[in-house]
Amino acid sequence: MDAGDVMTREVVTIGPETPVPQIVQLLLARGISGVPVTDESGALLGVVSEGDLLRRVELGTEKRRGSWRAFFTGTATLAEEYVRSHGTIARDIMTHDVVTATRDTPLADLADLMEQNRIKRVPVVEDGRLVGIVSRANLLRAFASQHPETGAGVAADDAAIRAALLAELGRQTWSRRAENTVVVSDAVVHLWGLVATPEELRALELAAQGIAGVKAVRNHMIVLSEEPYPLFPGSFAA
Repeated sequence: MDAGDVMTREVVTIGPETPVPQIVQLLLARGISGVPVTDESGALLGVVSEGDLLRRVELGTEKRRGSWRAFFTGTATLAEEYVRSHGTIARDIMTHDVVTATRDTPLADLADLMEQNRIKRVPVVEDGRLVGIVSRANLLRAFASQHPETGAGVAADDAAIRAALLAELGRQTWSRRAENTVVVSDAVVHLWGLVATPEELRALELAAQGIAGVKAVRNHMIVLSEEPYPLFPGSFAA
């Protein structure tokens, strides 16, 4: 799925001259944490989020710097901070450098953008104009709309299941599985051998459960971090 498949098309927006108190009331009334700023043509100018309203003179939360730190801070930065904490309209406080996406941006890339930039929403633009927005909630709804039924009603050959699982593990850099540690019998996957951590064990279980046709996973592995026994050469291939 892409951004166009999950985005909210009817986006609440404000203009650059919208007063700050009105913005606050809008966020509270709509139960949203941010709102795009657009001009009359719909071009995206910026975004005002809760984070842009944290440092406010009304709350006594504006940034304060000692004289020594202020001396080494550029006047442009100090002036910008003053405008953001005392600003009266959206143009004063909005974030100008907005991370955006297009309709065909894959969901995986959207998740990367949100995580890397620590943001909760990504505006979707087309020719510079806002056409939608994807929030974390949109991604959760996309997740909820999926109904995986791993193994349900799917007949698969044991050899095919084993081959598919080994292929999946071969694509994962965390996996050190030797072929003799995976056994499939009557569509039940048996995992044998040693793993270093509980997380590696769980990852193996999830990989096995994700293979079409698997009815169950039986875990016979030993977690070395939970055992008092010393490691010995070749133990991971046991």
